[in-house]
Amino acid sequence: MTDASKDAVDAITAQWHAVRPDLNTDPMAVFGRIYRIAKAIGDAMDETYGRFGISRGEFDVVATLRRSGAPYTLSPRQLSATLMLTTGGMTGRLDKLEKAGLLCRKPDPHDRRGLQVTITERGLALIDEAVTAGLVTQRDALAGLAEDEVETLTGLLRKLLSGMP
Repeated sequence: MTDASKDAVDAITAQWHAVRPDLNTDPMAVFGRIYRIAKAIGDAMDETYGRFGISRGEFDVVATLRRSGAPYTLSPRQLSATLMLTTGGMTGRLDKLEKAGLLCRKPDPHDRRGLQVTITERGLALIDEAVTAGLVTQRDALAGLAEDEVETLTGLLRKLLSGMP
């Protein structure tokens, strides 16, 4: 590997090798890059969704309703389970999104104690634009890889994720 192709993670692992040559820093090299990539793409997605007046977390709520298919309705409990959020965290997001006119909450006709959350027409239009813009941002981030490299990376990440606790 040439010095020009080395990155900050290489510098960190080289420092560890210099002071602790007994350590295998391969895991650090992998996860150091994953953390840095996640931070960089997270920032880029925040900027992209911010153009639509929503955060990544708010995007996730509206996108989950959109992906659920017509009539784009789920209970707060279903949303919380899908997004791995506490009910308190979900309530805050729903309050903000309802105030923005992107979704509405109505009583569940099948459960007097329950609610249903439905995407509004405004929310549907916004999420369709935001998901398209988000995919452009993500595609741009992958621009340095060939199509077969993206497929290989996808497979490797899927395999890595399936082995996680």
